[in-house]
Amino acid sequence: MPEVIVNLSHANIYQGDNLILQDVNTAVNKGEFVYLVGKTGTGKSSLLKTLYGDIPLREGEGEVVGYNLRNMDWKKVPYMRRNLGVVFQDFQLLTDRNVNDNLKFVLKATGWKDEKLMNEKINDVLDKVGLRSKGFKMPFEMSGGEQQRVDIARALLNSPKLILADEPTGNLDPETSDEIMQLLFQIGKDYGTSIIMATHDYMVINKFQARMLRTERGRVIDNATISI
Repeated sequence: MPEVIVNLSHANIYQGDNLILQDVNTAVNKGEFVYLVGKTGTGKSSLLKTLYGDIPLREGEGEVVGYNLRNMDWKKVPYMRRNLGVVFQDFQLLTDRNVNDNLKFVLKATGWKDEKLMNEKINDVLDKVGLRSKGFKMPFEMSGGEQQRVDIARALLNSPKLILADEPTGNLDPETSDEIMQLLFQIGKDYGTSIIMATHDYMVINKFQARMLRTERGRVIDNATISI
């Protein structure tokens, strides 16, 4: 049996007091790549935020990387997030320090202390994303594609079982988008990392086909087809 990394059963997703998505039933297995699509305002971000513990799950059942979302208190959230990687559209890199120090900041924040081990880990993740020689660079010296690779490297630091990618190709040209997609699919294949990627980019979806979840009229449709 495949290992289930994300499992939602009869989950109701709220933003404040507003019910955004109701009766969500879906599961994502180890190593699976899943697109999350839907028009703006239909609940994609709320669903992602629920999965990484930013929005509490109040109704229904949910489990992410072995953590029960219903029993999640704020003290457990950092531990869950160590098993998650989050990739943002706008990179969210610290602009006052170079790539190595950006990555070291995250390791220290998640409890790493040994300098040698930290440096080895940083070299390892930069190698995985094809940036081994770029650790000394400042974010402003890098292209958008390179910054997105740093963001992916950051997401890989704690060897996550799951990466949640929110519009990771949203600010990139088509050629760079293709490179980032190939990298994400390779990470899933090589390391068994599950990836849920929110996107509006139907060119990417057509080119790199995978299972799709669509948010629509307060529901999540599994194995959805493209609807523009």
